[in-house]
Amino acid sequence: MVALLALVVAVGGYVPLALLSPLAPAAADVAAYTAPAEASPDLTFPAYGATAVEAIGWDDSLTTSGDERPRPIASISKVVTALVVLDEKPLDGGDGPTLTFGPAEAALVDAYRAQNGKVAPMAAGQALTERQVLEVMLIESANNYAEVLARWAFGSDQAFVDAAAAWLADHGLTSTTLVEPTGLSPQNTSTSTDLIALGRLALADPDVARTVGTTTTTVPGIGEISNSNELLGLDGVVGIKTGTLDEAGACLLFAADYTVGGQEVTVVGAMLGGVDHDQLDRDVQALLASVADRFRTVTLTTRGDAFADYDLPWGDAARAVAAEDASVLVWGDETVEASVETDDVGAAPAGTHVGDVTFTVDGERHVVPLELDSTIGEPGAWWRLTHPDEVL
Repeated sequence: MVALLALVVAVGGYVPLALLSPLAPAAADVAAYTAPAEASPDLTFPAYGATAVEAIGWDDSLTTSGDERPRPIASISKVVTALVVLDEKPLDGGDGPTLTFGPAEAALVDAYRAQNGKVAPMAAGQALTERQVLEVMLIESANNYAEVLARWAFGSDQAFVDAAAAWLADHGLTSTTLVEPTGLSPQNTSTSTDLIALGRLALADPDVARTVGTTTTTVPGIGEISNSNELLGLDGVVGIKTGTLDEAGACLLFAADYTVGGQEVTVVGAMLGGVDHDQLDRDVQALLASVADRFRTVTLTTRGDAFADYDLPWGDAARAVAAEDASVLVWGDETVEASVETDDVGAAPAGTHVGDVTFTVDGERHVVPLELDSTIGEPGAWWRLTHPDEVL
């Protein structure tokens, strides 16, 4: 009788313990991650001269072809002239002071024509604002206007050259040399990579960016002037400056804007040493097309993709799945890595947050939450009563 009573007491104590005791949560079995694999096409570079291209803000996108020696840059020099002058005489949102030309300035027309240099009309007594002189220099590529602007800002040719040298050094353009403001001298030289940096500076200056992106404008006393960059407005091209010289060949410092994967992308490039501008323009277009193709949107995960499995002792199961879509725009061949962190879980409804998957692409982290794809129910009473090792 005592033994029976003891058994009843024992059973009476076990049953509520078995039915009410909390269960230890189960750990997830994390699945191996397979990174997306898709090779990007190569860039299309010309066989001549020196070329560089970069997508601004995209690490490791700077790519070059050809030599890296300083080459004559012809009228690309005028971009340096513009930035150096504006550093000394900023427009500050206006048109700047008025420059009145005298006989010495008017004589520059014939002087530059004698050198086979491009000029624009300039008469004694003619008056233009600093902005208008800048426009004629950059849009029409008029050499006489480049010299007048530089001399007006600094007082003498040598003072401009000294200021340009200091400005180039201050901006890290150590492979660029200017001995005069127009680009007619083959001693005005730079490398393709230095010109990429120059292009970024030009785009960052609102007055220069606006001017080099202007197709045509009308200037008093001159009439309509047209941009020497025939690619302007084609294939997203927004600038920057042409250059032509026997010693330099055909040259172009260019920039183009694209919308790729919903993001705005600006590409800057420099192509030096072309045979003529028709061929160089075709080569720039081919390069820009290959740059656009080198951007690609990588799908990191799609909502519902499974990254881990939960198998509970009482037979219920669920997966830890991505709670949202995630993709990233990349340049070239970027490696995608993923690390998964999950919580231990017991009974829980579908949609419960159970961890995160962190994708790392080019040093940037993209975190996607994980959730249960189905409900994990409570174990039944019979399972609890017949599995004392798991329950107690």
